[in-house]
Amino acid sequence: ALRAAVDLTALGERSVIVDCDVLQADGGTRTAAITGAYVALAIAVNTLVKFNVVARSPLTDSIAATSVGVVGGTAMLDLSYEEDSRAGVDMNIVMTGSNKFVEVQATAEHAAFDDAQMAELLALARTGLGQLRAIQEQALAARP
Repeated sequence: ALRAAVDLTALGERSVIVDCDVLQADGGTRTAAITGAYVALAIAVNTLVKFNVVARSPLTDSIAATSVGVVGGTAMLDLSYEEDSRAGVDMNIVMTGSNKFVEVQATAEHAAFDDAQMAELLALARTGLGQLRAIQEQALAARP
């Protein structure tokens, strides 16, 4: 998911390995890992720039991810494990900071869903992703 926000030419012949361990979560561990991994990547890239290892930042955008779903007929954001286990629709969304899709994974767990439900879930995901981007920016701004 992170490659969508990296100019690999600017990064050069380097590999950046981001290993994520979600220490505490009540569901959404994959999306939490992606959102946190972007922060780790940004810190690593900023360090490369700071020490003149790369001429410019290879980051072209930010990346965040969240889950949404339909539980008991209601669209919900950031499902807990209990909500996810009984969701009629389960969806993970990964987007760039410029609101472009990196990944959309949706599954009708119990019954198929229509365009209107899909649109409602995507709108809800965009709201949550905006909040996550703000948290990412705060975390990066707090770095020395």
